Amino acid sequence: MDNPMATYRYLLTGIFLSCLVSVATAQSEANSTWTNYGSDPGGTRYSTAHQIDRTNVSRLQLAWTYRTGAMQQETNLKRKAAFETSPILFDNKLFLSTPYNHVIALDPQSGSKFWEYDAQVNLARNYSEVTSRGVSAWRDPKTKSHQPCRLRIFLGTIDGRIIALDGDTGKPCLDFGSKGELDLTQDVALAKEWRGGYEVTSAPAIYKDLVIVGSSIADNWKVDTERGLVRAYDVRTGKLHWTWNPTPWAETTEPRTGGANAWSTLSVDSDRDLVFVPTGSAAPDYYGGIRKGDNKWANSVVALRASTGKFVWGFQVVHHDLWDYDVASQPLLFTWKDGTPAVAINTKMGHVFVLNRLTGAPLLPVEERTVPQSDIPGEQSWPTQPFSTISLVPEGLTASDAWGSTRDDVKWCQDKIKASRSEGIFTPPSLQGSIAFPGNVGGVNWGSAAYDPQHHVMVANTNRLIAWVKLISREKFEAETNKQQDNRIYGEFGEQKGSPYGLYRSFLFSPGGAPCNVPPWGTTEAIDLFSGKQLWDVPLGTMIPGQQTGSINLGGPMVTAGGLVFTSATMDLYLRAFDIESGKEVWKYQLPAGGQATPMTYSLNGKQYLVIAAGGHGKLGTKQGDYVVAFTLP
Repeated sequence: MDNPMATYRYLLTGIFLSCLVSVATAQSEANSTWTNYGSDPGGTRYSTAHQIDRTNVSRLQLAWTYRTGAMQQETNLKRKAAFETSPILFDNKLFLSTPYNHVIALDPQSGSKFWEYDAQVNLARNYSEVTSRGVSAWRDPKTKSHQPCRLRIFLGTIDGRIIALDGDTGKPCLDFGSKGELDLTQDVALAKEWRGGYEVTSAPAIYKDLVIVGSSIADNWKVDTERGLVRAYDVRTGKLHWTWNPTPWAETTEPRTGGANAWSTLSVDSDRDLVFVPTGSAAPDYYGGIRKGDNKWANSVVALRASTGKFVWGFQVVHHDLWDYDVASQPLLFTWKDGTPAVAINTKMGHVFVLNRLTGAPLLPVEERTVPQSDIPGEQSWPTQPFSTISLVPEGLTASDAWGSTRDDVKWCQDKIKASRSEGIFTPPSLQGSIAFPGNVGGVNWGSAAYDPQHHVMVANTNRLIAWVKLISREKFEAETNKQQDNRIYGEFGEQKGSPYGLYRSFLFSPGGAPCNVPPWGTTEAIDLFSGKQLWDVPLGTMIPGQQTGSINLGGPMVTAGGLVFTSATMDLYLRAFDIESGKEVWKYQLPAGGQATPMTYSLNGKQYLVIAAGGHGKLGTKQGDYVVAFTLP
């Protein structure tokens, strides 16, 4: 819990570096920018802007608000829509995407619109996810200024396309693919019975003259979902340059296994010709009797040669996943204390693996530990799992840990836990029902982590919810699915067609409506990445007014040279600022809708702006809207 930053100690050897960084930030304040979804290609979510700092953040005020109009579109997809975009700043334009794949270019100082492009997604179709976390930009060094498509904006769509747009006009770059777009559903074994499970929801990666893209594939509905291919295309022509298949072994299973896709954001180290790919679980999520073995390279971060797609190294965070513990966070690239290039892998389990970026060798210890084994006929769970030096959240719970606001709620939770298998974070699914804590929405999700290079401090938002999973034999599945549910937080059925078992998964909430585990249910946490030590951990938002319970959250933090952490992500609609030294909340602002996005910042003409998308999250149940909100100092 809270760890007062009176104990926060900066190493003397870092003082000189801090001074150099301070000089650099002062020189760059007039034009600090944010050119990638995660600020830079390595996903640090860090800005050198420092005009807004701990002494004046309380004076922040609205600079402008823009409405995208997304909520005026007539579609049943609103119940799933999530406005998760983080804008990027390129050539003095803010570029962002909406849940329905409109791309919008705004004036970063006034919020006025330059142009808007509609990808013409069929909104009558059902999609697994209805979101777009952002776009990517590439400037052609071989083209003169003001030439068409000198600046290209790349968008991935929820119907499985990648589109190249002219950054000046918003018109498609007709030399890319077929009239400006590529159909990514080719060669992935697209499901014939449902096309809405194969999507692109994250911003593509850019390496020199290549645009690199993964995919989002619907979970747990069948075994032979689409292949989780990662592909690189020429940014000018759209010509396929290379393809990487994370699970070639899956082609020989019966039936063929799909998934292991990279749905989150890839990271790029251009200087070393590397792209870092976070992968998901092989299909189906909760039964692995068809996909025997450790299932490499699902549930991994893999380093590929960016120019060729050649495998360099891989690190698997979960062997033979049975819990939907996909790597949801963008790999974070940073420099280790001796100058070694490093990567930090945040996970849903709350484990943080710190590795040598060039070799994949651990820089902080990793231990393989024996874990509970499955009692499901046909299942062969893996005997061990990797545990890291850094664990951001509690792992596992017993009936005595149950929480509730009334005695009846506590007893209900205790009884539910007692009746379930609950043997720690890797408790395998069972017919009676199993508990995995902090669960598949737990730990660090797609909001990823931010990193302050001045003080080697990583900041992440965490979730702590009790996941409950029950396998259902095939002959009983239809009878148990008489109630349709697709709310990701409270419960859903998964058919896992082609396997002997379907599933029901949920989170343990008492009849009173609160989680069954002790608060906080969501926090913002700071870690010294050089030592692995926790610096502070504070509740993020609340789910019970007047109490510091922390909140379920989807969205990430960013950090600035002004000594601040900015994040929203919570159920209670607030955008908050924390002091990075103490974790103390120093400012908050109630947004007009849920801030299930990661904020970004930039400086233009000596003035710093803070921007966040506030449109809520249909599955999470926060207030929906279509706002882009900017703040600055008076």
